Amino acid sequence: MTDALKRLSDEGVAIWLDDLSRKRITSGNLAELIDQQHVVGVTTNPSIFQKAISAGDGYQQQVADLAARKVTVEEAIRMITTADVRDAADILRPVFDATGGQDGRVSIEVDPRLAHKTVPTIAEAKQLAWLVDRPNTLIKIPATKAGLPAITEVIGLGISVNVTLIFSLERYREVMDAYLAGLEKAKAAGLDLSLIRSVASFFVSRVDTEIDKRLEKQGSDEAKALKGKAALANARLAYQAYEEIFSSERWAALDKAGAHKQRPLWASTGVKDPDFKDTLYVDELVAPGTVNTMPEATLEATAARGEITGDTVRGRYDAAKADLDAIAELGISYDDVVQVLEDEGVEKFEASWIDLLKSTEAELKRLAPSEG
Repeated sequence: MTDALKRLSDEGVAIWLDDLSRKRITSGNLAELIDQQHVVGVTTNPSIFQKAISAGDGYQQQVADLAARKVTVEEAIRMITTADVRDAADILRPVFDATGGQDGRVSIEVDPRLAHKTVPTIAEAKQLAWLVDRPNTLIKIPATKAGLPAITEVIGLGISVNVTLIFSLERYREVMDAYLAGLEKAKAAGLDLSLIRSVASFFVSRVDTEIDKRLEKQGSDEAKALKGKAALANARLAYQAYEEIFSSERWAALDKAGAHKQRPLWASTGVKDPDFKDTLYVDELVAPGTVNTMPEATLEATAARGEITGDTVRGRYDAAKADLDAIAELGISYDDVVQVLEDEGVEKFEASWIDLLKSTEAELKRLAPSEG
């Protein structure tokens, strides 16, 4: 079998796993993926933790201990999730050291209920960084309007950040601006910029899901011909924006001071439409200096069927713009689509977090020791 994952890595795409559970850690599976499948990082989100903890494997003793201590359900969840992230960070530490801190990273997200609140998001990010206490952690902050100043403030404190839930090109530019502003604050405070890292998680498949639904509703041949094109076009134009911002004079001054570029991270790369090849958002988003975080099914599909043929992003900007223009000409509002997706993204993570609160609370009660 040809090693498509190695070829992807050789093209400058860092392969991260979009999943984490205690069973994956304790069974040796995560270490195996690092060793055999070129995985060099891990991303988590509230939905991933909700699924892992609800499945229950490996969490019962810790939950029983937390119940005996009568901690709040919020504290219990933070103790459980940060323990998993800390252990994963330790497993990935050799990658972190070998890549000079670029990879070997594990992400953990602030409470999604804070997505529209700046000050609590900053406080939560500081708390998570302190709780995990590993240099190879990334704190995930959503790219909402309230999230932008939080990103600047947290980067300014020297905390590395994964900016999540980016759907629009305009918001992506604002995210990069927030990152640069944070680096400027950190520089003014005398911090070592070389220790600060960031990725910007630009969501892919959900763009196709929403736009294709609207194209399907129109039903014309012209509309159907554009199915499956929006997400790749959007991501490619995001990379064009990245190239532009990180070749600016503003960036050059920070680069000189030892700062690192904020890498684009392709998120939501599992294919939702069965009509599309299951490696579409891997094969067609190959560009140097990027990260692709994949669910395990996409990782396995890429290993088996990935067609890595070199750079599939640069040189395609005009075609990408033409595709988005053609969709707009059909009356589909890009601004409306990306706002719907951001709202839905926050709501989905909130719902997962609330489900996790409820199921953990029930377990704390069930495992609580009888008085006396």
